[in-house]
Amino acid sequence: MTTNAEEPQTRPRRRTPAGAAVLREDVTEAIRAAVFEELASVGYARMSIEGIARRAGVGKTAVYRRWRSKLHLVLDVVSAVAVMGLPAPDTGSLEGDLRLLYEVTSRALRHPVASQIIPDLQAEAARNPEIAEAMQKALRDGQEGVASKIIAAAERRGEIRSGLDDDLALDIISGPLYWRSVVIRGPKLRKGYLEQLTHATAEALKAL
Repeated sequence: MTTNAEEPQTRPRRRTPAGAAVLREDVTEAIRAAVFEELASVGYARMSIEGIARRAGVGKTAVYRRWRSKLHLVLDVVSAVAVMGLPAPDTGSLEGDLRLLYEVTSRALRHPVASQIIPDLQAEAARNPEIAEAMQKALRDGQEGVASKIIAAAERRGEIRSGLDDDLALDIISGPLYWRSVVIRGPKLRKGYLEQLTHATAEALKAL
């Protein structure tokens, strides 16, 4: 018989308002971690609430209290991670900021779990408009937030002119590394590639 991992202990506590659910944060985080592991292990099409619950060490009820379906669970997790985003670099120069951004992004995209999950979700997005919309928003929000801060700081320092086209700047900053690491899934980056990419991107932004 499966026990509910979130059942309260026998000690007295304040009565919860009727209809409210007590959602432990450690259980929520365990479920989120299990989603990534399941996606990497079996892919979106084969993953199930049962498998996620087993991996998280909770009952299915604990999952359904938080998300009403597999789709909503995956959409929430993907969006939440992307919203956390990347740290906005603050090195004091445009090239320094770009280089730090590329180092962090490159490591994240090469992570074994990410390298399996992203292509699978991309394929699923081609069949599911909700996943497509969530991925586009998540990826854009995460990258756009960091890129806009890099551009704004470079403008304040006078390294680039003010009033750049935001969409074009974002494409220039984020496009090359994403293309190589996610779209064509090329081999490990050669030595010196990030330095060359950093310099080329900085020069392109200065030329806009």
